[in-house]
Amino acid sequence: MTAPLPAPPQPAAILWDAADAPHGRVCRLRGAWTAQGLQRQPDTRLPPGVEYVRLDAGDTPLDTAGALLLARSLAQWQAGGARVDLAALSAAQRQLLDLVRQRALALPVPRRRLGLLGDIGRASLDALTELRALLAFVGELAWRGAPLLLRPWRLRWREVVHEIDAAGLRALGIIGLLAFLIGMVMAYQAGATLATYGANILIVNLVSIITLRELGPLLTAILVAGRTGSSYTAQLGTMRITEEVDALRALGLSPFDMLVLPKVVALLVTLPLLALFADVLGLAGGGVVAALGYGVPLNEYIARIPQVVGVKTLLLGLVKAPVFAVVIALVGCMQGLRVAGSAAAVGRATTVSVVQSIFLVIVIDAGFSVLYNLLRL
Repeated sequence: MTAPLPAPPQPAAILWDAADAPHGRVCRLRGAWTAQGLQRQPDTRLPPGVEYVRLDAGDTPLDTAGALLLARSLAQWQAGGARVDLAALSAAQRQLLDLVRQRALALPVPRRRLGLLGDIGRASLDALTELRALLAFVGELAWRGAPLLLRPWRLRWREVVHEIDAAGLRALGIIGLLAFLIGMVMAYQAGATLATYGANILIVNLVSIITLRELGPLLTAILVAGRTGSSYTAQLGTMRITEEVDALRALGLSPFDMLVLPKVVALLVTLPLLALFADVLGLAGGGVVAALGYGVPLNEYIARIPQVVGVKTLLLGLVKAPVFAVVIALVGCMQGLRVAGSAAAVGRATTVSVVQSIFLVIVIDAGFSVLYNLLRL
């Protein structure tokens, strides 16, 4: 004789009862809050007007699938302004719920709207929090990086060379192509106006000054932020998800020394060289348009560049590159190390990293422009 099949579990459900507190309800879990019992998801919406919820699970079977749904429901109730009391849960139920909240609760919970001024204030506080985290990261870089100036052999130079190859050599093509095309565009725009006054030769002045002083370093930094900064975030974020960063800490190794410092040093070396490369290609693009479109001989174009710009102009542009490099590397690594939850969090962190890096690069470039103007440089 065959043994009878076990009865299927009762589907998960919620029963709302009145509570003693004003505007309060008791949420009683019924059925099996397990993967099998949740084949039909119960209605977990909070009744209107409820400000206090006492959760009563009794002896309801609860696994990680049920705890995940329950944790998301609790977060939505709290975001809607309700206060949730978990005192009636057993120790095992509360422990599983806390574990799911910490590890698997990946979906963002919509925050309660506070009105226009409230939203502006919350956005301002979020921005200040991000700035504080970035400044803390800069402080840790100074604290851990300064001793390496006296003991450079302790740096992982093999990793630095690998990062230079990934962030520098493999980026030459895209940076050179875009710098060349931007130089062509600038020459076309300048020549269209200057040709009406017979001042075609002044194309050299405009293209040279803008490329060396502003556009070369800025264009390079924006491309590196989108290409390399995002890869830093994705790499470190994936290591956080797979707990490789925790494994480094368990071995007594500093993730900052092992993962962040090589990337910062590599970008400090790479970005100024890429900016110089972009300067050369931008000037070349302007020279091609000036020669073919506006009758400025190429040899005269090249001979006039040293007359228009000097080493000072070149250095004023290149001095920005190390600052851009530190910001891009730190923002990318910081967002990667803050990833928590699931793979979806890596994508969100990568988006935030690129947006923050490009924003800070443009702000810093504007700050340099104001500083140069004040110093009459």
